Amino acid sequence: MKLLIASDLHGSAYWCEKLLERIGAEQPDKILLLGDLLYHGPRNDLPRDYAPKRVISLLNGLKDKIIAVRGNCDAEVDQMVLEFPIMADYTTLMLENGRTLFATHGHLFDPDHLPPLPAGSAFAFGHIHTKHAERQGDLLILNPGSLSIPKDGSHSYMIYENGVFTAKTMEGEPVASVAF
Repeated sequence: MKLLIASDLHGSAYWCEKLLERIGAEQPDKILLLGDLLYHGPRNDLPRDYAPKRVISLLNGLKDKIIAVRGNCDAEVDQMVLEFPIMADYTTLMLENGRTLFATHGHLFDPDHLPPLPAGSAFAFGHIHTKHAERQGDLLILNPGSLSIPKDGSHSYMIYENGVFTAKTMEGEPVASVAF
């Protein structure tokens, strides 16, 4: 299974189109979106080409591939226009190696406030707009960074393939990797 994991699009049509380019290049089986899809939030500046209606159209075109969780900027009105579920606070995926991937936005659960997880799980979150791919005890702590408003200098996403999580820039350059 190949997953493309992304977070914090915040209504940017420009970065959504760049995401679609990366999806075309990477050819993932599924796309895991970790929240904050349409709205920029009151603490963030407007992202480049802020156009939520365009983002709706682009994401709905991928509805059969998307698994999404709710971010702190996502609302019920967003669910009314998106054709895939976004209102769950978290989801879990069983990967082909039998391990659990717990995915959430990061405003309810985070590395300092983890949910109960089986040993050897991976915890993926967004929210803080910075990339992480590291071990914390017997867990993997993962963050794809932010598509549109990075706080660590580069717009990014993450790929899971063949038991490895790799954070990449929007140009497809790997920046961090950890085996699962």
